[in-house]
Amino acid sequence: MSPLEIHRLELTRRALFGRAAAGIGTAALGTLLARDGVAAQLPDQTAPLLPHFTAKAKRVIYLLQNGAPSHVDLFDHKPMLKKMHGTQIPDSVAGGKRFSTMTGGQTERPVLSEITKFARHGRSGATVSDFLPRTAEIADELCFIKSMHTTQVNHAPAITFFMTGSEQAGRPALGSWLSYGLGSACDDLPAFVVMTSRDKEASCGQIFYDFYWGSGFLPSKYQGVKFRGSGDPVLYLSNPEGMSRDVRRVMLDGLAELNEMKFRAHGDPETATRIAQYEMAYKMQASVPDLTDFSNEPKHILDMYGPDVTRQGSYAYNCLMARRLAERGVRFVQLMHAGWDQHRNLNTQLKIQCMDTDAPSAALVKDLKQRGLLEDTLVIWGGEFGRTPFLQGKITETKQWGRDHHPYAFTIWMAGGGVKAGMTHGESDEFGFSAVKDTVHVHDLQATILHLLGIDHERFTFRFQGRQFRLTDVHGHVVKPVLA
Repeated sequence: MSPLEIHRLELTRRALFGRAAAGIGTAALGTLLARDGVAAQLPDQTAPLLPHFTAKAKRVIYLLQNGAPSHVDLFDHKPMLKKMHGTQIPDSVAGGKRFSTMTGGQTERPVLSEITKFARHGRSGATVSDFLPRTAEIADELCFIKSMHTTQVNHAPAITFFMTGSEQAGRPALGSWLSYGLGSACDDLPAFVVMTSRDKEASCGQIFYDFYWGSGFLPSKYQGVKFRGSGDPVLYLSNPEGMSRDVRRVMLDGLAELNEMKFRAHGDPETATRIAQYEMAYKMQASVPDLTDFSNEPKHILDMYGPDVTRQGSYAYNCLMARRLAERGVRFVQLMHAGWDQHRNLNTQLKIQCMDTDAPSAALVKDLKQRGLLEDTLVIWGGEFGRTPFLQGKITETKQWGRDHHPYAFTIWMAGGGVKAGMTHGESDEFGFSAVKDTVHVHDLQATILHLLGIDHERFTFRFQGRQFRLTDVHGHVVKPVLA
């Protein structure tokens, strides 16, 4: 090894700071400026210059309803289903279409009428099921998209598609892209937080895979930080018995010196990630206890979220946590709630699922609005696909009525963050089977989300394995009619 290389490796931390004072001073100034003004859009020197234009949203809360809510029972009212209930769905509508293995070989596909009652709500006249009374109350705050469609008929690839832009695992999640491009607006919490919950009956077996919030080929410091549903939100957040905060600080300083030496020797970005994540964990030891302390929440706010709001790990608890994270500057909050996969229990489990999620979802929108946060917070509610307008199983087996996975048309809603309130975009056909007007593909939705955050999805790329990758691959168009 050359003397110069030996000297570089043996450079002390004190000498590094002394000789690099100008550079470190500039970085420190950048950190201060990043909290306010234009510099807030330059959180990472390796990231592209963002935003490309003025953003309408500063943060996103994605309420992903894992398992796929039935659009024809909740939002997309189709009188034809009641008219043709029990009769075979026409081949002109369903013929040649691909379904999951649960109905792929089913010879009879009887039309199944909605099991709920629909009514129009608000000045917008949006149709919402009686299973979602609290959502109906905020209809004029919502932008419904009733022409969503996707390519996948199974849960994991369909969720992966929504979260990463690819059906195959391994690409960066949407929250990771935003953390990389826009950075964090807070110093003591991660930019990308994930929380999961499931129905108390454990009625379906979907698994929350880590790649739903992984960083893919981006540096791992941009992956989502999952908050657990019991105990400390993050493992090892509390100091072990006998270790004070001062001792932890000394230990982390020593680790930082060792990691800095390693980074100077090899330049591995994952070493820089370790340094950053150790520091974030230390800061979270102080910030998370305050974040999770609901004692300062007024009773009427807790009541608005519902009786489960104080039960850690529940959907209601996570929705209130999402609001508290948003007001602290967290860039992307990803809530995932399983239990919507009603193949053979539609008559029982759909109502239970709606009771668990309706009030918290609506409360989140109301809470953000009354605090002045909804204007620049984009809230998204929806599943990975819809449910078939025809029955899975036999029409005579009433207790086992259900619907299969359905990628050809389904409904999501958005609120705040620069989308038009009180509108419905797109239509499905008279059976709710196929999107037929103003159709919106998964990549279109992703392009629109990025646009609301001031990002041109075609220009926001990362070079990996010899090519420029982007969230929307080579597809996607901004859905301009939904923009406020």
